[in-house]
Amino acid sequence: IKNGQKIPADLRVVEQDEMKVDNASLTGESEAQKRKVEPEKRGSVHLEAGNIAFYGTLCVNGSGMGIVIATGDNTTIGSIAALAASASNRDDFQTPINKEIHHFIKIISAVAIFLGVLFLILGFVLGLDALDNIVFCIGIIVANVPEGLLATVTVSLTLTAQRMAIKKVLVKNLEAVETLGSTNVIASDKTGTLTQNIMTVQHIWYDGGVKLANGLGEGVADQKSATMQYVRNCISLCTTATFIDEEEEKNNVPFQQRKFSGDASEGALIKYIEPHLRASGTGIVQERKKNKIRFKLPFNSTNKFMLHICEQGEEKPHILWMKGAPERIWSRCNTILIDGKEKKKDEYKAEYDKGLFTLMNNGERVLGLCYTELPADKYPSDFKYNWEGERGEESNFPYENFTFIGLTALIDPPRAAVPAAVRSCQTAGIQVIMVTGDHPDTAEAIAKMVGIIRAPTRRDVAAKEGKEIEEIPRDHPDIGARVVRGVELMKMSDEELDNLLDYEQLVFARTSPANKLTIVKGLQDKKLKRWKDGSRPPKRIKNVVAVTGDGVNDSPALSQADIGVAMGIVGSDVAKDAADMILLNDNFASIVDGVEEGRLIFDNLKKSIAYTLSSNIPEITPFLIFILIQIPLPLPTVLILLIDLGTDLVPAISLAYETKEADIMRKPPRDSRVDRLVTRKLISFSYGQIGIIQAMAGFYTYFVVLNDYGFRASDLVGASELFFDYDDSPGDAVFFPDNDDTIGAGELQINGNSIPLIECNITDKDVCHIPDEALAHAQGAFFVSIVIVQWADLIACKTRKLSIYHQGMRNTVLNIGLVEETLLAILLSYIPALNVLGTRPIRFVHWMPAMPFAMIIFIYDEVRKYLIRLGPPAGSKKTMNLVEEYTYY
Repeated sequence: IKNGQKIPADLRVVEQDEMKVDNASLTGESEAQKRKVEPEKRGSVHLEAGNIAFYGTLCVNGSGMGIVIATGDNTTIGSIAALAASASNRDDFQTPINKEIHHFIKIISAVAIFLGVLFLILGFVLGLDALDNIVFCIGIIVANVPEGLLATVTVSLTLTAQRMAIKKVLVKNLEAVETLGSTNVIASDKTGTLTQNIMTVQHIWYDGGVKLANGLGEGVADQKSATMQYVRNCISLCTTATFIDEEEEKNNVPFQQRKFSGDASEGALIKYIEPHLRASGTGIVQERKKNKIRFKLPFNSTNKFMLHICEQGEEKPHILWMKGAPERIWSRCNTILIDGKEKKKDEYKAEYDKGLFTLMNNGERVLGLCYTELPADKYPSDFKYNWEGERGEESNFPYENFTFIGLTALIDPPRAAVPAAVRSCQTAGIQVIMVTGDHPDTAEAIAKMVGIIRAPTRRDVAAKEGKEIEEIPRDHPDIGARVVRGVELMKMSDEELDNLLDYEQLVFARTSPANKLTIVKGLQDKKLKRWKDGSRPPKRIKNVVAVTGDGVNDSPALSQADIGVAMGIVGSDVAKDAADMILLNDNFASIVDGVEEGRLIFDNLKKSIAYTLSSNIPEITPFLIFILIQIPLPLPTVLILLIDLGTDLVPAISLAYETKEADIMRKPPRDSRVDRLVTRKLISFSYGQIGIIQAMAGFYTYFVVLNDYGFRASDLVGASELFFDYDDSPGDAVFFPDNDDTIGAGELQINGNSIPLIECNITDKDVCHIPDEALAHAQGAFFVSIVIVQWADLIACKTRKLSIYHQGMRNTVLNIGLVEETLLAILLSYIPALNVLGTRPIRFVHWMPAMPFAMIIFIYDEVRKYLIRLGPPAGSKKTMNLVEEYTYY
């Protein structure tokens, strides 16, 4: 195997020369890993074995030779693929929205069929015509079914997918977006997801203190300080990494984003130092040309440092630069640079130890820097340098008594937007845990930076008590966050894992693909949440788990999760294939957008269903009253269809376009066992509250219209047969006292049935005292009254808690829907050709009776929401007041 070559199979390394491999796709480690020949200890973790090169990884340094130990499906990647396949083959898997819609369909189907069959039986008992009875049965079933739901769901999911695409999130499965909205646990990979996957110089220790590498103000490295000049020179002249793309130089690509050749740590060092050198009119290339290397000793695992001896120009002494493991560098020095002057290092031992501990505790990779000048009289320009001996003690130049310059600390830093995104998730009641293959110290440090860990860990408690970590028990009462290694996880029983998952702040490090799968399954199987501090009683839960990842090692967990989210830039094809969503910009913050959009889908579907179901009561009650007290049918089946498939359809769909309410990300995730798409409270709101008011509006309008055309409300009871007879044979009707004067008539008789007539308020000879036309006008007015009260219902359903004053009327599609349903009602009523559907050109005055009911709906709902927003009474232990408890759907 040579540098740059892909490993063709799983190999047991038998020869190596500074061989390093990039295991990031398998383990999540951002640094290249050194390979060795020596055997591992018995019982070591397979993925952490230093003498195995894994199929699919890349040799990034040196060379080696290995014996093939596994190929194809038998390789480590093959076993991961098999795990992923087993996780994805779940026949019983349903997304939360899928379950909710199935649940709703069962409820509404049962209600519709029950009512339809009940009314059918009642109709036959009361002796109604068989055909009319079946039509009524169909009408009742149709009235119960929200025909706009399918379109609303499709539009909601499609719109959200489009919005997510703008935010650089590719949605492979439309239903996955709503799943993300239901998520209450996110298990996130570290490298490339929470972090930038770019090694970066984070801190520098010099002049006795830790300084931030970049930035402005106090506590940031001063590039003009005398000691910093030595730091810059050591990094420039004791590294071999170089920038390789000339086009990037021409296009002024930021140094942090430029490609380089060489070790990742050295790449980070030159990316840090180059901008500062450019600011002073030079650069690494110029510095290396000016200070030619006379001798170099590469880094190796024995010495753990690298050494360069460079010229400083003619007649100037050569200078030796060294960088490497801090303990090795410090041990070879007897002085230290402070403000550019050499001091005895022992005087600064405490500051050095404190600085090193701080940097190591941050999970940063620390390198020490030192130098010494080689006198020109002893080491002339043509001197031949040789390094001999185990520590260099037989070399022909100094191997110790150097001057310590300082420390550089490197880390793969968090993405800038991640801490805020994690805070948003936590505010929204979502637990964020880290699951990585990287080192526990690094994982813990990054978790603290991004806010996943906020409470003391075992390491923090040990530092506070001045003890070793091993002396602190894992169940110490002060420990509020746990960092768990994969090997510990493998030894846990199911009960121990369940107890571990009670911690709110969790980091899993050095995890294998099987470990990640175990964690996801453990979260999904968890039934009871117990609070470690005992502040609250245990609570039954049903976790919806989202998993983010980019490597092959993440694919089993991505497949097992309720929603898998892969990285688009650094993600492997295997991970993308296993995921439901792909973050095209690899930014964890995009997940927060997804959660918000998912919650918005669920909210808007609830609103749409609440709006649609409300009109069921004014559609069903006319049949009920018709059958029970035999009044002329107030609303025929055709007009019900015109409402459900005509006037209500666009407004119902328009709610999918409704923007989020302000508190959407301050609410906890919905509990799928309790907060269903259709709940008793939603049914109560639609049927028992708004629906009743709408039915009252319809009947009031119906009776007003018939009264205006000479039929008193009290006389309509039992009169349905007379109206049917007149419709069948109007010639058999007799008006008293004068059959030719219908407007002045006082009574109507037909086939032995009679009804008193009163004076018409509207003396239209084609309608006044004419049963079929008066009834058609009343039915048309009932239809229009439903449209009018649905105006108020639509505005009420725009929000579930906020006032319309705060939400506004910015939903253009909804505004168009209001206009559309009104125009459709006008067209159906006033275009003669459309009157065959059962409508009539009703008088403008007959639009008015429903208006007060629309105002009642609007005012009632605003008051209801206001009371909900007030919250529970002061001093109450409840989290909601009675109004919210019984009416917030």
